Amino acid sequence: MKTMKFITLCASVLLAASAARAQHTVGVFGGFGTGTARFYPAQETKSVGGRFSGGFSWRYYSATRFVGCVGVDLEFLQRGFAYAPFASTTENEADYVYYTRKLNSFVVPLVWQPHFYLFRNHVRVYLEAAATFSYHLSSTYENLEAALTFSYNFDSSYVNDVARENGVEPWRGKYEFKTARDNRWGYGLAGGAGLAVLIGRFEVSAGARYYFGYSDILRNRNKYYDNAVDGAENPFWYTPQRSPMDNLMVRIGVAYRFAPEFKSWTVKRQKREKMKAGFDFGEKPQK
Repeated sequence: MKTMKFITLCASVLLAASAARAQHTVGVFGGFGTGTARFYPAQETKSVGGRFSGGFSWRYYSATRFVGCVGVDLEFLQRGFAYAPFASTTENEADYVYYTRKLNSFVVPLVWQPHFYLFRNHVRVYLEAAATFSYHLSSTYENLEAALTFSYNFDSSYVNDVARENGVEPWRGKYEFKTARDNRWGYGLAGGAGLAVLIGRFEVSAGARYYFGYSDILRNRNKYYDNAVDGAENPFWYTPQRSPMDNLMVRIGVAYRFAPEFKSWTVKRQKREKMKAGFDFGEKPQK
């Protein structure tokens, strides 16, 4: 609740600021996609689908040709990854048993969108680049390998049924962040492309964005040594040296422009006036 109140407050501030200037827009957006992680040394991983995003956007448009706009997003982003701890000892890939982690994050991308226009300035085609800063709000996990070990049975469907009947599921649940083990703050880059259609004073957009993480979700092995005594929430015998997370999201959005005449959509290149050549060597002689 506190997070949603903070996002709503920030959106209200952006809305008030946008109303005061002509070249600003404020919008909302939502997205759907996948998440994964990149471990070093390399581990067997796969993407986790069904990841959602949504939030508010603010943009300032330049009237300069091709410069585009700059702005900021306030975004709720779901992340995730799946990791097969015993892939190296399992011959058949179909028999891999995965540990799955899902996270809810608050992300602030600082965005630049260079663009060009089509169809008499009614369609805007853009690229985008962003620096992202994030905080992980909450997380869940599911460790099927721990579920098999817990029940001493290799039929995972049977394992799950027995655990539910007993009201005990130590192999999945809420992931408890530990300061010594987990990084809740993150940063990275993002890039993407899309197009927007101008309808009256509204801009309807669709595009894709890839979030490329640089910070690690886990502190590396030189900083954490208690993997062996952690529960099923930690599948690593040795913490990876690197563990950044990525997302690929397809997004749609609607933005509102506050100026009845939005110059950056209609600006035309003005011809430069030719300067007349002339020389002045001093004051003219008096008659």
